[in-house]
Amino acid sequence: MIKEPLSDKVLQGLASVSADGMDILMLEHGSVRATILNATRLVNETRANHSLGILETLALGYAYMGALLCTNQMKGTDRMSLSMECSGPMAGFAVESNAEGQVKGYLKVDHIPLDAPLESFDLSPFIQTGTLTVTKTLSNTNKPFSGTVELTHGSIARDLTRYFQLSEQIQTAIALSVWFDPEGIVRGAGGLFLQALPGADSQILEDLDDWITEIPSIGKLLADGQTPTGIMHSQFHAFRPEMVGSRAAEFHCPCDAQRFGAYLRSLPDSERIALAAHDPDKVVVKCHNCGTEYIYRHDEL
Repeated sequence: MIKEPLSDKVLQGLASVSADGMDILMLEHGSVRATILNATRLVNETRANHSLGILETLALGYAYMGALLCTNQMKGTDRMSLSMECSGPMAGFAVESNAEGQVKGYLKVDHIPLDAPLESFDLSPFIQTGTLTVTKTLSNTNKPFSGTVELTHGSIARDLTRYFQLSEQIQTAIALSVWFDPEGIVRGAGGLFLQALPGADSQILEDLDDWITEIPSIGKLLADGQTPTGIMHSQFHAFRPEMVGSRAAEFHCPCDAQRFGAYLRSLPDSERIALAAHDPDKVVVKCHNCGTEYIYRHDEL
């Protein structure tokens, strides 16, 4: 993939924000596993490569961060995907992440249509009804298994939470946050994933949702210069957080010019003639997972 350059204003903001990544901690003497994510650069890069507006940045940013948080216990070549199909104007998304902390994917519409100026960051009017599917492929089996839930909240974080509670029967709470400045630039983006471990106290299971809804916007805290671990220690001090590990978080797609070129060269002559008729000088191929465009002259193919 080729990453589009970030603007000077974006880079200035990133200079005061900690590096992207996920920190993993244990709360309440190992009763709850917590993963906190900083994805501020990642969301800005996603926006630049996919040429996203504010609403699209919010939707795909949430999807990317949700997928990354779900990999917090993956290892080796494990990977997972999130796919949403919805009746609202957002139409849905398809994203994929892996145990190395890499994520890619796309919205199913280039631009989400608006009937009126955007007044809030509530995505429910743009999602409405539909399904969310989580597919995991683990390296020890290399066989994908999926679970699907109906969309009931119009919130990527809350419907992903519902997937874990229904499909995997694990008490989970998830928060996702993107903070924009008055100019519409992403200054902070992050998320939090809390999951009860076997043997956790019943009261903890009941309180997980309260824990996660009572903390301030993670995106705003990151934009203000706090680190992910610092946020956990300040917001969850009473639950005795203990750091147990960290992971990368990166917008990454394995596409390249050679791979797409090989595909074009394998096309039947009739299709290549049609491509030449469309543009006699070149063929342009765009990777839907990362927005990278590859340009080929016909004589190259």
